[in-house]
Amino acid sequence: MKTDIAIIGGGVVGNMIARELSAYDVGIVVLEKNHDISMETTKANSGIVHAGYDAMPGSLKALLNVRGCALMEDVCAKLYVPYKKTGSIVIAFNEEEHEHIKALYDRGIANSVPNLEIINKARLREIEPEISPKAISALYAPDAGIVSPYELSDSAADCAANNGATYIRNFEVSSIEMKDDMFVISDGECFIEANIVINVAGTHSDDIANMVGDFSFKISPRPGEYALLDKAAGYIANTVIFTTPSKMGKGVLVAPTTHGNIIVGPSSYDADEKESYAIRKGQLPIIFEKAKESVPNLPVGQMITSFAGIRAHTEGDDFIIGSSKMNKNFINVAGIASPGLASSPAIAEYVADIVKEVYPKELRRKENYNPSIKRPIRINSMSFEEKQVAIAKNPDYARVICRCETVTEGEIKDAIHRPVGAVDIDGVKRRVRAGMGRCQGGFCGSKVMDILSEELDIPVNSVTKFGKNSKIIFERTK
Repeated sequence: MKTDIAIIGGGVVGNMIARELSAYDVGIVVLEKNHDISMETTKANSGIVHAGYDAMPGSLKALLNVRGCALMEDVCAKLYVPYKKTGSIVIAFNEEEHEHIKALYDRGIANSVPNLEIINKARLREIEPEISPKAISALYAPDAGIVSPYELSDSAADCAANNGATYIRNFEVSSIEMKDDMFVISDGECFIEANIVINVAGTHSDDIANMVGDFSFKISPRPGEYALLDKAAGYIANTVIFTTPSKMGKGVLVAPTTHGNIIVGPSSYDADEKESYAIRKGQLPIIFEKAKESVPNLPVGQMITSFAGIRAHTEGDDFIIGSSKMNKNFINVAGIASPGLASSPAIAEYVADIVKEVYPKELRRKENYNPSIKRPIRINSMSFEEKQVAIAKNPDYARVICRCETVTEGEIKDAIHRPVGAVDIDGVKRRVRAGMGRCQGGFCGSKVMDILSEELDIPVNSVTKFGKNSKIIFERTK
């Protein structure tokens, strides 16, 4: 198969780049090694749209974070992705930390972050009534927000596919060679030829770059654990609550999610394993202890699940985005740790500009490009009248499968048949939230499995949780 551009990596940044480039008259193939897109860093992201005060002035992080934050609301509106401008605060508990947030304020002003202010204890408690009485001040960034990271990623992929991009899953790149000025990308069985390669492979982006002789950077995986609290705990935080950051990251945060839960975390530690998503023994109590320094009454008994993610950390602590010195048509997009999600719309623009420079012909914008997608049916958020109209058109929207999140059979079928649709239980979960609630799929999981089996026309014992060796059932017992 030949194409103009091959994008390696189907996380949120890869999918946002695919969406941006699909506006032009070029062939695009997105290669994802997993059973589905959005399965690595993107699926285990806190969903914070950072305002941009943390990055060093002049860095790519600073430039792209501020721009991405400004773009995010419009992008989410076009893609029908949950987004809220909640604001964020960084708390100071003593004079030393107060001086630190003053430095963050100065940095934010240098980065052109709008509406930043340092607030006193009284104003802080107005914004966050549950905040610790020990807090003396805070940096307040009202333009920060929250987004659903995997819904943004999956909707961007659908948009790219609607505009002509091709997605190939279960394609783990094993080699990249040159043939007649074309990159030949192989997974050991299939071959993709491309004029341009965009390397957005997350924690494996250094491994992919090594395949073309580029050893200019190294990714150090930095895992961290999170806890998710039930919606009943939603009262505990109105904004994204940070403590003062350290060299290991932004510290343990307490924040609302776009769907009304509370997320707590992450921890942060350096590791050698690039795909370790296990929760380390004894870490959750440590996370909660740190979080309670900010929010003493945090209802830890409301935890419904925990998970781990991995950041793609680099020594220089900045994004690595640009043409490789080995070949200008090989574009690295690496080290996209925090604030990568917030920066993703701006990263997509930035990479598109690089492609325009190296592509051998002038990129022509499509006259029929559509930056939006079809509005999805979401029964849980519809008015009674809207529900009646939807059900009249399709009775499947009347059959509730996931009671915790009020997700219907019609919505699950829609998730499977989207342009880049769900192919496993976790894929359905990310797209429409079936299994995201208090019972975590305990009641609806078997029903989701049956629907996947029927809609994908595969045996029920071939349905997996997340691909690979994650079968749910093996054979009939009675």
